[in-house]
Amino acid sequence: MSAARQASPARNHDALTFADPRPPVEPGTRRREIAMFLLLAVFIWPVLSVAVVGGYGFVVWMSQLILGPPGPPPV
Repeated sequence: MSAARQASPARNHDALTFADPRPPVEPGTRRREIAMFLLLAVFIWPVLSVAVVGGYGFVVWMSQLILGPPGPPPV
């Protein structure tokens, strides 16, 4: 083998030392992430979307009580 094709010891050492740059995962993290996703997907987002749509409907209703219904004025 030529000298250019041989791996340098420093590069080989770095590859072994820094093989996985991710930090270690604590046990139970995946279970907590799944539980949080289910809480968000099943409870919080549906409740929040109903609240936003209901709030918008309330604002439209109150504005029509104060300003009158939309459309041209009666003749």
